[in-house]
Amino acid sequence: MAAFDVRDMLKADDASATLTGSGAGAENRTHRFHPLAERIAAIPVKPTLSPVMIEGLVRLADAVTVCAVGGLIYAVYAAGHVASVLTYQLTVAALAIGALALFQALRLYPVGALRNYVSTAIRLIGGWTMLFLIALATFFFLKIGDLVSRGWLVGFYLTGAVALLAERLVASQIVLRLTRSGRLERRTAIVGGGEAGIALIKALEAQNDTGLRICGVFDDRGDTRSPDLVAGYPKLGTIDDLVEFARRTKLDLVIFTLPISAEARLLTMLRKLWVLPIDIRLSAHMSKLRFRPRSYSYFGAVPVLDVFDRPIADWDVVVKWLFDKIVGTLALIALSPVMLAVAIAVKLDSRGPIFFRQKRYGFNNEAIDVFKFRSLYHEMTDHTAARQVTKDDPRVTRVGRFIRKTSLDELPQLFNVVFKGDLSLVGPRPHAIHASTSNRAYEQVVDGYFARHKVKPGITGWAQVNGWRGETDTDDKIQRRVEHDLYYIENWSVLLDIYILMKTPFSLLTKSENAY
Repeated sequence: MAAFDVRDMLKADDASATLTGSGAGAENRTHRFHPLAERIAAIPVKPTLSPVMIEGLVRLADAVTVCAVGGLIYAVYAAGHVASVLTYQLTVAALAIGALALFQALRLYPVGALRNYVSTAIRLIGGWTMLFLIALATFFFLKIGDLVSRGWLVGFYLTGAVALLAERLVASQIVLRLTRSGRLERRTAIVGGGEAGIALIKALEAQNDTGLRICGVFDDRGDTRSPDLVAGYPKLGTIDDLVEFARRTKLDLVIFTLPISAEARLLTMLRKLWVLPIDIRLSAHMSKLRFRPRSYSYFGAVPVLDVFDRPIADWDVVVKWLFDKIVGTLALIALSPVMLAVAIAVKLDSRGPIFFRQKRYGFNNEAIDVFKFRSLYHEMTDHTAARQVTKDDPRVTRVGRFIRKTSLDELPQLFNVVFKGDLSLVGPRPHAIHASTSNRAYEQVVDGYFARHKVKPGITGWAQVNGWRGETDTDDKIQRRVEHDLYYIENWSVLLDIYILMKTPFSLLTKSENAY
């Protein structure tokens, strides 16, 4: 995605047409976006990279560089000429750890610093020199200087400085390229116009390298307190519009400019937004109420209070992705004989295809195609899940009853995990888009139902291993399932995923009374 500026897009539009669109009545806002919001939503979005991950990779590169240089200089200069290699190994490890700590203190890891190579290089050399001075002082006061070759130390210092500068030059070029392509941007919406919104936007624009790309302003107020333009940015709609806008544009961040004293209004808005997989912050820029410094996070020097964080973010995403791919691939290999046997049984039992594909809700409410073994007669296939499968349902084949009871029909979803990547091994089970209970859609039964879509859905989940699988014919069943899904999202860990996977086979045997 190329970088874009909402204000430039606004200037390019016909002023009268834009103002006419933004002044449309509230009754029309639920039917169509502000014209500029439609254009922003249509801009292709490339996956963004987390600054935390970029900083972590640079730390890893620094540590590897220091250790590699120390080992190389030892091999060239000292190997075979010293009594003990252990002293050198401990020295290299200590210098690598010390470099990470000192570079962190010198703020050499934030993405903004990585973009400015000259400033970073000067501080890096200063920190590297200080580190070796500390090492020499330590050797002197502990009277162990004769255990380490001075020539090795000098070679380590000089070669390490050159290697670190070269490594940072490469890192800087990569970060600049990612920045130009928009891969490090955080697409941001501001909630609340008026003076507070103007002050926040100006404060953010005064900062360097925040990485924020403001897409627009949203406010429920339609009077003079919330004009159509806020510090040059258009008001694109209400909070209800923001929910849909966030999904369609893959918004990363929402910042509220409302004062903490507006508690009722804040809670009303947050109740609508907390179902989204985005970070939500409350601006503290103009607040007279002050907390301890560690209570704030910052965009540059602009303080904000953390309200909601995106679940499973930064390195957790990488860990879960690797877990899904590695364990999913092993499971696919191990279960392939079972899948082949089921496929043959399905084909021999009734005419029709072996696999069944159905639209279901995925991450962030996106529609995904979920694969299953066909368990219904082909002529009775229900692609929209308009009618739930019930006990003794005549639509279910003989083989279908068995594979549904044992959940063998779900095994093809390993293809979704390993090849398509739109399912996880563990997560909230994906529900059919038109699924309902008591003739009401699930979102009408459970308040905050869509919050379960803040993470990828899974083949198995916390609700399933606790007995909440199968038919959801009552409000209580879907309510309890969603409660368990939200518990999983808030308490996710790799250990929890492993526990659920290990418990799943036992749950299929002991808690299958609701599975038809």
